[in-house]
Amino acid sequence: MLMEGARQLAQGKRPRLGDLLLTPENARKITHQLAQMRGAAMKVGQLISMDAGDLLPPEMAAILARLRSDAQPMPQRQVQAVLTAAWGAKWQQRFEPFSFTPIAAASIGQVHRAKTLDGRDLAIKIQYPGVRKSIASDVNNVAGLLRLSGLLPKTLDIAPLLQEAKNQLREEADYQAEGEHLQRFAELLADSTAFIVPRLHADLTTKNVLAMSYVGGVPVESMLHAPQAERDRIISLLVGLLFRELFEFGLMQTDPNFANYRYEPRTQQLILLDFGATRRLAPAFAQGYRQVVAAAIGNDRAAMTQAALAIGYFDARTQPRHQAAVLDMFEMALTPLRADGDFDFGATDMVQRLRKAGMALGLEREFWHIPPVDTLFLHRKLGGLYLLAARLQARVNVQQLVLPFLQQPGNAIPAKFAAKFAATIQDRESTLVPNLAGKF
Repeated sequence: MLMEGARQLAQGKRPRLGDLLLTPENARKITHQLAQMRGAAMKVGQLISMDAGDLLPPEMAAILARLRSDAQPMPQRQVQAVLTAAWGAKWQQRFEPFSFTPIAAASIGQVHRAKTLDGRDLAIKIQYPGVRKSIASDVNNVAGLLRLSGLLPKTLDIAPLLQEAKNQLREEADYQAEGEHLQRFAELLADSTAFIVPRLHADLTTKNVLAMSYVGGVPVESMLHAPQAERDRIISLLVGLLFRELFEFGLMQTDPNFANYRYEPRTQQLILLDFGATRRLAPAFAQGYRQVVAAAIGNDRAAMTQAALAIGYFDARTQPRHQAAVLDMFEMALTPLRADGDFDFGATDMVQRLRKAGMALGLEREFWHIPPVDTLFLHRKLGGLYLLAARLQARVNVQQLVLPFLQQPGNAIPAKFAAKFAATIQDRESTLVPNLAGKF
């Protein structure tokens, strides 16, 4: 940056700091360094790149997009060192030949397949050394890059958001905690044969190593060419699971990365992976969203305003035009829930319109406001499902999936849906995927 700045000054130019940072050569170097660093810097970059898209300067978008696929695996000696620290010097004696070639590599760890001498077929997730120690500095460095890019106004206080990012990443870096979430989701979904959750092997799990049963399947996005009914069912299951997480479990896996879902075509079951980004949701938070959804379905703008105020999207001091802009985005984002019958995710420009509306609101710098952090994680999950539904060109009756969760004591239910709420749902599977039998 100093060399480029000196060169431009010598030519009589007045360089901008952001322009000096985001030269093509610097972009290449930053990408390479972040990919080597792995850990929190890479994780934050991946999270931002999934959502931000056109919101970022092209050079930074290119940096972050590459981080989704540029994770570099640990060399064998590092893998051995981590496993020796976790399992002891003679750990290899418990396994048939251990494959040191990872079957997956990501920002915080990599996964190896292994078989124990007692016959267990396992997926072993191994954390990169030093990840937890680097979280604070990595998050601060990524925030610094965003500041230099000019994306964030200097007046915006992102300190609470950065602290929450650090807290979340520390939780993701605790594989014992992830193992507990894995077990909990297996218990919560025990009533459904539609999902597969890997089984935790606690005897081999530590803070830096997570051992779970190996599951196969294919990438869920590879089902694009499956029959329409099968694609519809996949998205119906995932949307139904989102509503259960929010309104029933009070526990949500918030990372929408497509790689966290696989599909077993033979049994038509969805495989759920990676529970590191699991968050607990307070009952009051779920109730606020229940009221938002009910009001949106009932076209009750006043009730939407009250629910948005209760959740914290804005307050009484927010200008009316900004309140209206937020509510407009609510209605747009909830379009699939407001549709009577199947909503065609493959034939809508909803995501693009949401992005355009978000950019317009973002230009209103006096409105810049960070809502409660749980809302950001929920939006990430919802946005990720919308993107996957669009990728699979699914058609889903989302309204019918959410209606059973809106019938709560004291909750104002739109009168036009009273008859629908009166219908009895016989079992849990029909709660998740109602009226899909006719599509097969």
